[in-house]
Amino acid sequence: MNDEPRFLVPAVVFVALVVAVVGSLGAPLITAVADQYDVSLAASQWTLTIPLLSGAVATPVLGRLGSGPHRRRVVLTTLGLVVLGSTLTVVPLPFAVLLIGRAAQGTGLGLTALMMATATDHLGERRAASTIALLSVASTAGIGVGYPLAGALTDAAGIRAAYGLGLVVTALAFVAAFVVLPQAPPRPGRRVDVPGAALLTAGLLALLVVISQTELWRDHPAWTAVILAGALLLLAVWVVVETRVAHPLIDIRLLRHPAVAGANLVMFTGGIGMYLLLGLITRYVQTPASTGYGFGLNTFEAGLVLVPFSVAGFAAGKLLPRLHVSPRTRLAASATTVLVAFVLFALSRAHLAGPVVAMTVLGLGVGAFAASMPAVILAVTPKSETASAMSVNQVVRSIGFSIGSALTGIILAAHTTAQFPTEPAYATAAWTGAAITAATVVLTLGVLRRS
Repeated sequence: MNDEPRFLVPAVVFVALVVAVVGSLGAPLITAVADQYDVSLAASQWTLTIPLLSGAVATPVLGRLGSGPHRRRVVLTTLGLVVLGSTLTVVPLPFAVLLIGRAAQGTGLGLTALMMATATDHLGERRAASTIALLSVASTAGIGVGYPLAGALTDAAGIRAAYGLGLVVTALAFVAAFVVLPQAPPRPGRRVDVPGAALLTAGLLALLVVISQTELWRDHPAWTAVILAGALLLLAVWVVVETRVAHPLIDIRLLRHPAVAGANLVMFTGGIGMYLLLGLITRYVQTPASTGYGFGLNTFEAGLVLVPFSVAGFAAGKLLPRLHVSPRTRLAASATTVLVAFVLFALSRAHLAGPVVAMTVLGLGVGAFAASMPAVILAVTPKSETASAMSVNQVVRSIGFSIGSALTGIILAAHTTAQFPTEPAYATAAWTGAAITAATVVLTLGVLRRS
């Protein structure tokens, strides 16, 4: 387009990358937070869980608000909330305030879908497609970008320095959006379905809490089953409500399209496998060598292991759209690449090079998978529904990631005899993830035939 705003592509990619980095910033800091605030590791784990929860809840609401003419205002307001949350993580206040800040930061995870809608509205078709692919990669592969920096800052100056990094980059993202982001094209405003939003929020919160808190399954299995059943009931009621209101939060009819439904199912199972292997490798390389396996890497060194993941992911996301093959074929090839990464880790862990190579191959698969997914959905989605359709896919991805993380913890905990899991536990978890990923490949091929 001739009227393409200057620096739009780098600005929207920067915003997506920042919210991904800030959302995952808690992962390498869990032990340091527990020491700093004198809380248990289980309590400290909430600094990672809470932004994922708030992001999953905020994503569909922001997707609907961002589908109307007020997208710029929605983006700036959300980024302002993220900056405020980042400030709360830096100031020396009680642990509860840190959690509030992390929850506010998590709302930014819903902005990726709005950046995709911005690209759709203001870029030519081919440039928009490549930008949307890159945005999807940034929201996934970007997870590893902040790890080494956060680890280095924590080791050098404490956790407030690491959270200070989040404050700086979110402030820069706000400035970039304020200067570059254009107004959305004129179109009818979309009212938010408040009852639907409330039902979806309650259902997702209950579901994700059950998924992410593995100790609930161990210590309170009956209550866990009740909460899970309640979550599924709320989500079922939400579906019924959405089919009967004039202005639904999410157009259920759109989600029923075979291509969209199939893509979301593939995203769900694929997300489980991807995050399972990411967690496995990260934990394995940090395990002290005195256990008979592992390499005893510190926070910073373990963060460096994730650098090849992000680099390979961004490279795959940048190059893949140039290949003249269908997005569904790319999805199948990408899932197969993730499967190869699982096999590599399952068979070759004795030397550090094995996990690093597996992490690199995983990055290639994740980057290619993330770059291919939007094209499958947007090919059958009205332009005005870009933000809403992609927000649903982002929520499905978050649920898959949460299950993958929980599954890692459950398998390793089941094989823990002392402080650390036994070495064969990692092989069990790796082959479990390989089976899930193989199922993803089969599902993708099924989508290929039917869509």
